[in-house]
Amino acid sequence: MRYLKSLVIFFLFVQIGFSQNNQISGTIIDGTANLPLISASVVQKGTSNGVSTDFDGNFTISNVTTGDVLVISYLGFVTQEITITNFSPLTITLEEDAAALDEIIVVGYGTQRKKEITGAVSVISSETIEDLKPVRIEQAIQGQVAGVQITSGSGAPGSGLNINIRGISTNGDNRPLILLDGNVIEDLSVVNPANIESINVLKDATAGIYGVRAANGVILITTKSGSYNSEIAFDFKSSYGIQETTRQIPTLNATEYALLVNEARTNGGQAPLFTNISSLGQGTDWQKEVFETAPIYTADLTVTGGTENQRTSFSAGYLSQDGIVGGDKANFNRFTATLTNDLKFLKNFKLKSSIIYSGTERKSLIENAIGSVLYNALNNAPTFEVRDENGNFTLAEGLGNEVINPVAQIEDTSNKTRVRKISGSFGLNYSFLENFEVEGRMQANYAEVNGFGFSPIAFYGSGKVFNIDRNSVTESQSIFRDYTFDAFAKYKNTFAEKHNVNVTLGTSIFQTTGRFNSETGFDIPGNNAQVASIDNAIGVVDNFINGNDTFDARLLSYFGRIQYDYNGKYLFSGVVRRDGSTKFGPENKFGFFPSASAGWIISEENFMVDNSVFDFLKLRGSYGIIGNDRIPDFRFESLLNGEGEYVIDNQIVFGTAIGALSNPEIKWEEQKTLDVGIDAKFLNNKLDVTLDYFNRCTEDLLITAPVSGILGSSAPGSAPPVVNAGTVENKGFEFSISYRNTVSENFKYNIGFNATTLKNEVLFVNSENAFIPGGSFGIGQDFPARMEAGFPIGYFYGLETDGIFQNGDEVAAHAVQEGAQPGDIRFVDTNGDGVINPDDRTDIGNPIPDYTLGMNVGFSYKNWDFLAYAFSSVGNDIVRNYERNQALTNRTVHYLDRWTGEGSTNTDPRVTTAATGNTTFSDYYVEDGSFVRLQTVQLGYTFSDSAFQNSAIKGMRIYLSASNLLTLTKYRGYDPTTSNGAPIGGGIDQGFYPSPKTYLLGLNFNF
Repeated sequence: MRYLKSLVIFFLFVQIGFSQNNQISGTIIDGTANLPLISASVVQKGTSNGVSTDFDGNFTISNVTTGDVLVISYLGFVTQEITITNFSPLTITLEEDAAALDEIIVVGYGTQRKKEITGAVSVISSETIEDLKPVRIEQAIQGQVAGVQITSGSGAPGSGLNINIRGISTNGDNRPLILLDGNVIEDLSVVNPANIESINVLKDATAGIYGVRAANGVILITTKSGSYNSEIAFDFKSSYGIQETTRQIPTLNATEYALLVNEARTNGGQAPLFTNISSLGQGTDWQKEVFETAPIYTADLTVTGGTENQRTSFSAGYLSQDGIVGGDKANFNRFTATLTNDLKFLKNFKLKSSIIYSGTERKSLIENAIGSVLYNALNNAPTFEVRDENGNFTLAEGLGNEVINPVAQIEDTSNKTRVRKISGSFGLNYSFLENFEVEGRMQANYAEVNGFGFSPIAFYGSGKVFNIDRNSVTESQSIFRDYTFDAFAKYKNTFAEKHNVNVTLGTSIFQTTGRFNSETGFDIPGNNAQVASIDNAIGVVDNFINGNDTFDARLLSYFGRIQYDYNGKYLFSGVVRRDGSTKFGPENKFGFFPSASAGWIISEENFMVDNSVFDFLKLRGSYGIIGNDRIPDFRFESLLNGEGEYVIDNQIVFGTAIGALSNPEIKWEEQKTLDVGIDAKFLNNKLDVTLDYFNRCTEDLLITAPVSGILGSSAPGSAPPVVNAGTVENKGFEFSISYRNTVSENFKYNIGFNATTLKNEVLFVNSENAFIPGGSFGIGQDFPARMEAGFPIGYFYGLETDGIFQNGDEVAAHAVQEGAQPGDIRFVDTNGDGVINPDDRTDIGNPIPDYTLGMNVGFSYKNWDFLAYAFSSVGNDIVRNYERNQALTNRTVHYLDRWTGEGSTNTDPRVTTAATGNTTFSDYYVEDGSFVRLQTVQLGYTFSDSAFQNSAIKGMRIYLSASNLLTLTKYRGYDPTTSNGAPIGGGIDQGFYPSPKTYLLGLNFNF
């Protein structure tokens, strides 16, 4: 008997041993779309033993036995529990949770189901970001969200992009509020797009929960985190590619140039300059000399894992990108590392913490300005070689004071900026009495920005403004700190099973400070950037000797919100917020900003239950007031931070003086926003449609208006006062539609489209001249753009043209146009006084588009996938300002169609060295900037599981991607998508650095 018991015990241990080594595999599928679900959770119930599904929805879980229960869950789907009866492969279909329609959306100080959202909110998923492979986060928004316009200030590596949500609403700072995991962030270049889980864009008054600075919209960025009850997983992504310019502006070759120069001199009464034109040939193509093929490389590693009460994620990423102009002289490097940890402890406590480190190094060239590298490449003469017979750079003699040899300019440029930033956040949440929770968050950012610039002794030609006879080095350091503390309490309850209430009360404190240091040293031994430093300079100047080297701004806010819905059909949200800012004086420091929104889920009504059209239908609307304080500090009082020159003992002594003129009456800028929208789903949720009407009216604009010079505002270090003196209205429609379908087990596809109409109008301007000028054109000309009532903000203001004078009779019959001759541009006498002068200037263009559109299409067949994204802008104008128009500067090829005699053309004027009015700012220099751009095309292949059965790799995908592949436009400049972002003076092209065309080969795998 004893032996029998021993034998039974032996077999029991053997059975337990085998049971512990058992494993079961399966596939998780979306029951609606019949697609595999990636990263679905599979957990052995009552344990921390769990895994996540791979790219194909597959999983394998070990250490399970018959009778164990597997819990399968995925956000937005009904959780299932499966009891293991044998170890055959499982196919598990999850159905969409009707009570959790669509994804969970991050909103102010919490989350909400998309079904319950009553505001205008757009979501960009991690899948879309992964598809686009953006270098910067802004590129993932471009063309993806209706109502959001992205323009690039430059295509150079590390350059920022301009974000406008529903138009330009102020002459000041139009940037939206950007929050990274709830942390305020200003510079998106330090964020790695590979770390992003989702991007939510709040476009209407519901952004008011964030108060000050949310007037221009809010972009909420959520980073990836680990999963509870999951094994350690590794995800590695890498790509390598090449970049090149999208186009070169066609210019004259040496032969064409010489013929045109001789013709211009003859027309101007001078002798021809070139006598042996046949020997010149093509000459130097200066654009080819400065443009080059540049590499780009990325690598990202993510490690995630979690237990029942803790989840952790670590990621690190590296980017290296050379410029298509200047190569490694315009290089950008970025390294980022992120660590997040969520912990549940005791009974109802949750702790969330994260730390982000980013380091960037950027080298830059002069861009989008008179005298920039591309400006010089366009205007330098093709008859000059890059170097002379002695190997020295040639001099651009005779081409005006601003045009120099661009290759020499690149060689002599040494500008570097290094940024080191660390961001940390800590949040503690406590739930009690079932319906209550309190939460406190502390966030902090610290950044050091170090700059270096060296200007060697250089001679580029006689009288050049860039000639340097005394070398110099400038070293700077800027330190930025900001702190945010949020504390709020929530109450959530349901009454009588139909009344759902959610109340939030809280406070927010924000402080941002900065300190600047900059010194310039001269006469560096060796005239070499490699050894240049302030330490070996002979003379050193403090660039902040008169102050302005610090800032300190603070906000104190109180807010409350109530969210209510009745039976999941009738929705309401009301927000009140009281913001206080140190930007304003004691009388106007605090502002009160309310907003409200409501929604009606019509499809939940009894009369809609049996309808065959709508799967989901919601009507929503919002209205509110949001404040804006984005002006310089302490402009409500006078400060001694100007520059003063005093004569003491017959010597000039530099000191301080009154700085910018003060205005103690300045108060909050207020934006009043109305939005009405419809959300609908059709065809078994395959077709998704959203339509919005919006009207944003910004009142009491905080602007710096021109004032009389008698007040001293033009003195060094001074400036006109900030005043509340304007009203701007933006209104329009947004429309988005998407369709997703599964044709068979092997083939599925999706199509999406969005469009926005926009009308921008200035309703009121209170200034001395009833307008505010801005921008620049040519050399010494008047401002080409204005903010004026009755027109779009920043509209172009100049002379209107009416063709070309064909003969002397036309000149004589026209209004008096001083110096006009046949072949010159004919200007319109708009005021009818018989004289062409500045009083005839009028509206000649609008830099703001009438429509913006975005399109995407994708499909997959078995292991192959394909996608394409495009976006478009229609109705915006661009000023062509990259031509120097000197007697000997080069010209673009459209001058081959110039006027050469009566009837030759009625479009382009004659060429001459004599003085004419042809270079006066007019609509001759304003072009249609409309475009359609094929932004991304990608083809990928995902390897099947069988390829890695005997390895640690769980999945692998390889892809080829091309971005900025094709742009269709009539604009003759480099890039119609670029703008300097200024509300007044944007859209003026002085040789924009184009966004590069990029080809990438990438590899993703997890293990």
